[in-house]
Amino acid sequence: MTKQFASQADLEEKKTSFIKLSDNAYAYTAEGDPNSGVIIGDDGVMVIDTTATPVMAQALIKHIREITDLPIKYVVLSHYHAVRVLGASAYFEEGAQQIIASRGTYEMIVERGAQDMQSEIERFPRLFAGVESVPGLTWPTMVFEKEMTVFMGKLEVKLMHIGMGHTKGDTIAWIPSQKICFSGDLVEYDAAAYTGDAQLEEWPATLEALRALQPQKLVPGRGPALMNPTEVNAGIDYTKDFVTTLLQSAKEAVAAGKSLKEAMAHARSKMDPKFSQVFIYEHCLPFDVTRAVDEASGIKHPRIWTAERDKEMWHALQD
Repeated sequence: MTKQFASQADLEEKKTSFIKLSDNAYAYTAEGDPNSGVIIGDDGVMVIDTTATPVMAQALIKHIREITDLPIKYVVLSHYHAVRVLGASAYFEEGAQQIIASRGTYEMIVERGAQDMQSEIERFPRLFAGVESVPGLTWPTMVFEKEMTVFMGKLEVKLMHIGMGHTKGDTIAWIPSQKICFSGDLVEYDAAAYTGDAQLEEWPATLEALRALQPQKLVPGRGPALMNPTEVNAGIDYTKDFVTTLLQSAKEAVAAGKSLKEAMAHARSKMDPKFSQVFIYEHCLPFDVTRAVDEASGIKHPRIWTAERDKEMWHALQD
């Protein structure tokens, strides 16, 4: 039986929610689709992750405009993936002055942004509605190494690269006074973690560094907003379990000399009982296993995914 490639069969629109976390912070979630975050300061607005296209960004902008007329000064990229960043141009009409990313994210855009853009558009047709409105790759105008602080009037927001995980450049947005975190895809909940460009060995330690901040609320990359410390810890634990189970299964497969297809079957024996019911699992698992086997085999820097490589791998593992 042939499974339809990636998320091409996922055509059902998701219900979006705009959830108030505090007087300054909001979560934009969509039933397992990629989340965005909004921070409203005294003199402007920050958006964390832009949605996939300028057309799709209009729905988030409409929510923002229902609560404030302040300019959207800052766009933050939690990492480089196209589904997170290609809507950025919509915010320039709303006052955006800076697109901020970590050094690692910038380097990933340079190295593989064009290939990733083509790859993701073909994987997620529903999430790229209005793709013709995308003017090209989204490039940061400001890059930081480990941490930078933005004062939005009196409100302090820290942008931090606390370690590698989902990618080598993951960035969190942190409001210290309110202990609210926007984690990007470092944390997922009730959804599969996509690990095709991950640093799996480092990911658990990065999650513990995030936990050490003791967030009271957290907006994950996918899944519902986590509204109290118990839910936050559950989200961190869930993600940690996903990535450690995946990497351990790959290490076992490599040690046993299994082929990639055999490694996929071995990973399923460990992963399916825990995660087969969660959103985007069947899409992610072939990419996840391929990357995990690479890392277990000593390929530290993720290989570049192209639209052609996507399909070749998919049909080898999912047919």
